[in-house]
Parts: sequence; C-alpha cells; structure tokens
Amino acid sequence: MSNVLVIGGSRNIGYYTALRLLAAGSTVTFLLRSPSVFKDDAQVQEYVKSEKAFLIQGDALKQSDVQNVWAEASRHGDVDVVLFTVGGTPKFHPLKGAVITPENLVTQCFLNLICTIPHTATPKIVAISSSGLTRESHASLPLLLKPVYGYLLTGPHKDKLGMERVISHCAGWDWNTKDDGEPDEKIMGPAWREREGLPAAGSMKNIMVVRPALLTDGACLADGSNKPAYRLSDKEIKGGYTISRKDVAHFVMDAVSNRWNDFVDKRITIVY
Repeated sequence: MSNVLVIGGSRNIGYYTALRLLAAGSTVTFLLRSPSVFKDDAQVQEYVKSEKAFLIQGDALKQSDVQNVWAEASRHGDVDVVLFTVGGTPKFHPLKGAVITPENLVTQCFLNLICTIPHTATPKIVAISSSGLTRESHASLPLLLKPVYGYLLTGPHKDKLGMERVISHCAGWDWNTKDDGEPDEKIMGPAWREREGLPAAGSMKNIMVVRPALLTDGACLADGSNKPAYRLSDKEIKGGYTISRKDVAHFVMDAVSNRWNDFVDKRITIVY
C-alpha cells in the first residue's frame, strides 16, 4: 500500500491510475480545483467515505495551494508516489491549432510541485508527457501523424517540452540544446533556474517521464491479456500510432507497484 499524491487526477490518465491505486489499497490525496467533480462518482465517493481518498480544493497554478496539498497528503504518512498528469482542455484556433490557457499550464504547475517538495520526502514521481516533443521524437512519428503533431498539437507540446526541460535540468539528464533549443521564457517563466525551492541541478532522482503516443478513450487492452498489449521503450519507437488512456494507467500502476527499478530515471515511450 502507498500514500499517493495526485495532481491532475480529475479525469483521464490521472483518474484511471488513481482508481487502480485505490483498488489496491493505497491512500490517495487529490488536488482539485473543484472537488465537486467527483460528487456523482460512486467509486470515488466510496473511497472518500472509507477515508482512503481525500479531495483537497486548490489550484496547481498557485504555489501556496500545492504546498498545502503536500501538507494534507503528509497527514497520512510519508508520500510514496506522486502522479503528475496535468493537462489543459484545449480549444481549437484556426491558425494555432489546439490552444490551452494559460499556455504554460503544465510547466508552471510542475514547477510549483517540485519547488514545494518537503525536504525529507523522496517519493516516486511519475510525470505524463507526450511523444513527438523533441526533434528526435518527432522524426520517429508515423508519416500520417506528423502534420497532426506539427500543427494541431504545437501549443500543448511546447508546454510539455517546458516540463521536460525542467526535469532534465533537475535530474541531470542530457538535453539536446542544438536540436531542441531552450523553451521560450513565456513557457518557463523568467529566471526559472533561480526559483526558490527548485531542486539543484542533477539532484532530483526517482522520477519517470511517460511519453504516450496519440491518446484515445479506448478500453484497457492489457486487462485480462496474457500477451503484451502495448510496447515500451526508453528509446524512440517507430511504427505506432495510438495508446488508450486506460492502458497508460495500467502501465503506470504496474511500474510504481512492481517494476520501478526498470523504469526509474528514464523517459518511457508507450504505444500499441
């Protein structure tokens, strides 16, 4: 059993993973802008009643709210797992493709998370990113998907790239400045490396970045299957198009529960 903090768990990958963790006996604390999102969710409400799920109102864009949810989650013991799955609801713009507001939502929420980690905490951190962000990753995409990533998802991917830049800096991972450059200041914020509380360069360990392929709302193919339902690699994977959010949740649950040493401190691509 684990004590889990979930940022971005009101829906999609964060939600599906949290349900799996709760079903396995973990305690899960959610940071939610509106806890009423689960008002009619019978599954979550049962865990709330049994004091296994805790719904904390707050906005991950506010550092004080993130600091508060760390304190709330720590009431149940040391936080063992942090699941960061923040992603905005995009709106379509004819010239810009998918647009999220603010455009640096993911990066700034992640900065708030890691700048407020208690000094004594060493949780497993899972950060959900995306395939196709870097030049190398984009080059590995199937030809038919390249226009989708190059136009429709440009804005959200700049934000995810900002998050990965922060992780690479704090974890001491290589960053291909020549090909990928540095994310804009409007994504990173001014003097982001000097933010109070930011882990020193190379000091942040025990993290896994998950780079799913194009996400779908399909069923979890891994449940009940005797064969691998999806492909995983810490290198780029060619020839794959999609992955369901529920299968990503299946992988995250398996990784943090059973196979952490296989994936820790790596970027993991997942695709059918």
